[in-house]
Amino acid sequence: MINYILHLADNALIYGHRLSEWCGHGPILEVDMALSNIALDNIGAARSLYQYAATIEGNGKTEDSYPYQRDVREFKNVLLVEMPNGDFADTIARSLFFDAYQFLFYTALQKSSDKQLASIAEKSLKEVTYHLRFSKEWTIRMGDGTEESKQKIQHAINELWSYTGEMFDASDVEKQMIETGIAPDIASLKPMWEQIISDTLEEATLSFPIQMQGAWFQKGGKTGVHTEYMGFLLAEMQYLQKSYPGLEW
Repeated sequence: MINYILHLADNALIYGHRLSEWCGHGPILEVDMALSNIALDNIGAARSLYQYAATIEGNGKTEDSYPYQRDVREFKNVLLVEMPNGDFADTIARSLFFDAYQFLFYTALQKSSDKQLASIAEKSLKEVTYHLRFSKEWTIRMGDGTEESKQKIQHAINELWSYTGEMFDASDVEKQMIETGIAPDIASLKPMWEQIISDTLEEATLSFPIQMQGAWFQKGGKTGVHTEYMGFLLAEMQYLQKSYPGLEW
């Protein structure tokens, strides 16, 4: 149970951390503020999940224990969320893929047999609904914009596509949770996810990467095998606590 909660929390935290890196660097003020707020929403969801995990585990654990006191192999987030921001098109493509997944996932998680997870899902869904609208609108705006913006967003979609399959590939922990009714069957979400992506790309006059469907996909994050980028991300995020253990504001 706790490993499943940490998987969900890690997804939200690492995704939120990546988006927070845009703070002060957005292409326009409106986008800068939007990305910062979406980052805060995800970090807030991660906090709720970490708090729940700490309550279950006990042993003096707090919500800060999990982000700051674990090594890279102990994080179980999908690889997609740890990918670098790249340019704005890369970030929007990653957001479209993950926001669509989160929207469907939290919708289904509301029916979890675990009341606390269902409650967190209900609150998070309200926020993710906006996140998905934001990433869809910018995908459409870039796809139907200039020749350069269209080329950039199409390239980003093609490059990140191989990281999307992992979201729907259940780990052993997820399979156990699905069997007990705590977790939704993530494989069943894939057709709906593909429909959201397909409809968005069609409206954006972009090409759906059909040739990549069913192809081999990148995975490993759910079992703690991450990309080289994850180590650098954690080095920055955990710096203060690793340098000054127990430091408090």
